Amino acid sequence: MDTTTISKLPRRSLLTLVTGATVLGLAACSGGSGNQTATASGSGMSHTPMSSSSMSTGSSSMPMHHGGGGPVPAGMTAAAHPKYPVGSTVILTANHMEGMDGARATVVGAYSTFTYAVNYTPTTGGAMVKDHKWVVQQEIRDAGTQRLTDGKKVVLTADHMPGVRGATATIASSTDQTVYVVDYTVGGMTMKNHKWVGQDEMKAAK
Repeated sequence: MDTTTISKLPRRSLLTLVTGATVLGLAACSGGSGNQTATASGSGMSHTPMSSSSMSTGSSSMPMHHGGGGPVPAGMTAAAHPKYPVGSTVILTANHMEGMDGARATVVGAYSTFTYAVNYTPTTGGAMVKDHKWVVQQEIRDAGTQRLTDGKKVVLTADHMPGVRGATATIASSTDQTVYVVDYTVGGMTMKNHKWVGQDEMKAAK
């Protein structure tokens, strides 16, 4: 459409054209294919976090796209007496994602399982991701019920980020503390069902 044609459009049509272009632009800026839901406060607009190509690699990486959205894996056992019961308001101290540390969150799930930090090479290519937190026992192929040892080679079945499912990984460390699913808000975006946050990565909100 040339500029002469645009200038002859009614004001309402021009507004529609501009709005449509803006929406297309936002969609193009939204990367990744994960299932964590992020909703702009007061707007109803959905946003997909950045893909793993926008993620820092190497030790202590801080991805912009981290697990959540869907249900927890089959076989998860709810914690009998969690320190932070479902519905609790907490302050996050983890730094899995930019802006997460210090964010206010609501506990939506608390589970008893073994939880692992892993080193893995994405199936989509790229450098090894080190100390990725977290993957639970139920997100490791043929993991069984016993705690896996540090250094063990495993295959991941989690889908927290593109390139995780099916990736070969090495157990870097593990914990048996209660692990949580939370909703939290950062930068005006509410992250629903974020998985996972360890018990020592949060504190009671005052």
